[in-house]
Amino acid sequence: MTRPPLPPFDTLSARTKVRLAEDAWNGRAPERVALAYTPDSRWRNRTEMFRGRDRIIAFLTRKWTEELDYRLIKELWACDGDRIAVRFAYEHRDAGGAWFRSYGNENWAFDAEGLMRQRIASINTLPISPDQRLFHWPLGPRPGDHPGLSELGL
Repeated sequence: MTRPPLPPFDTLSARTKVRLAEDAWNGRAPERVALAYTPDSRWRNRTEMFRGRDRIIAFLTRKWTEELDYRLIKELWACDGDRIAVRFAYEHRDAGGAWFRSYGNENWAFDAEGLMRQRIASINTLPISPDQRLFHWPLGPRPGDHPGLSELGL
């Protein structure tokens, strides 16, 4: 199975890869998202480190059960060969109705088929008030005309 665009990445193909990842995560379907990763993909996410699609599915299932009304924007930071660096922000609320914005960076490494073999994420989360929310599109992929992180000043 291949997952275009394939490495080596240039700026255009890396931006395409980033947007495809953003759209998939905004779809909040763990089994679908996990198909973008190698079966033995290595992850570091905050304090969790694990390997494999089954663990990715379990992680994302738990994440999107706890992080309600999740909306994410990713932006390419850099690319070289089979690696892409991304910065991102996402907004969500908890079951009590409190809103949060998380900011972070991800380092991705891909195999020759375009599957992500490694994901290293560093993330900080801050509480925000409802009037500080910036991501207001309907649940699902971000519309093409919605501003990105740089345009939003994030």
